[in-house]
Amino acid sequence: MRTFLQVLFFLDAVALMGIILLQMSEHATLGGAFGAGMSSTVFGRDVSRDPKRIATAILGAGFLLLGAILAVIPA
Repeated sequence: MRTFLQVLFFLDAVALMGIILLQMSEHATLGGAFGAGMSSTVFGRDVSRDPKRIATAILGAGFLLLGAILAVIPA
């Protein structure tokens, strides 16, 4: 069981690193400094419904939960 959780923890860590690296800053380019990133809607994009942000939150919660479980389970 511990080996399965460790593999799951490793895969979650790799996926979390990948999704974080895929996210771009709002002002990553020169166009972002002049509002080019706001072109998706009139008032800017809705960051609360951004799928990458939701995936990051889920993977982060899973990472913390798996880390806590692995800390409690004896080797």
